[in-house]
Amino acid sequence: MDNHPISSNSLEKFGQQYKDHLSNYHQWEQKSHCQQWLLFPENISPYLSIDETALSNGELYTILTNKEAKGQKGALIAIIEGSSSDAIIQILKGTSII
Repeated sequence: MDNHPISSNSLEKFGQQYKDHLSNYHQWEQKSHCQQWLLFPENISPYLSIDETALSNGELYTILTNKEAKGQKGALIAIIEGSSSDAIIQILKGTSII
């Protein structure tokens, strides 16, 4: 492991370079709605789990997971802001999940 200190300015520049040039963030297909919901339909399986979780400042999210993945890679199917069943169903129907 490298033990040389990195200035916060250098780290900030690297982060901006990564976001702007290396990660393809600006071409990300979910960028327009990522504040409200994220969806990974490739992770769907016959066995699903749904739960709510509160993050910081009272933010509530509904999380849909693939139970077959057992918490590993491919477990996350959707994370949706809020817990209103009508809104969640609308998002999942609109994205052809259900």
